[in-house]
Amino acid sequence: MNDLLDKKCVPCEGDLLPFDISQIHKYQKKIDGWSVKKDQKKIYFLEKNFIFKNFVKSHIFIIKVGEVSEQENHHPDISFGWGYAKILITTHAIEGLSENDFILAAKIDQIFNV
Repeated sequence: MNDLLDKKCVPCEGDLLPFDISQIHKYQKKIDGWSVKKDQKKIYFLEKNFIFKNFVKSHIFIIKVGEVSEQENHHPDISFGWGYAKILITTHAIEGLSENDFILAAKIDQIFNV
């Protein structure tokens, strides 16, 4: 079992440094299918596209992602529609990636794989 699933997101007030690229690659090995990208400000984030058979299935998935995001107090950017959902995760307070982002990604994957 992925050790990230046993962890809880820790509130971040901007007092941590964002992961450097070697830390990102280490954690990326623990999650499946998430891309690491940079936005126009050069801030790293995780991105993953999920495919579903219809709108209802994508909507149910997004509701469950919202529930786990609230439990973890870590909230992704989500877009979805008929048969798809796209999720972006970063730690805004530090303008980069932290362990919290990978914890949330693992928990979102667990929702999708159930």
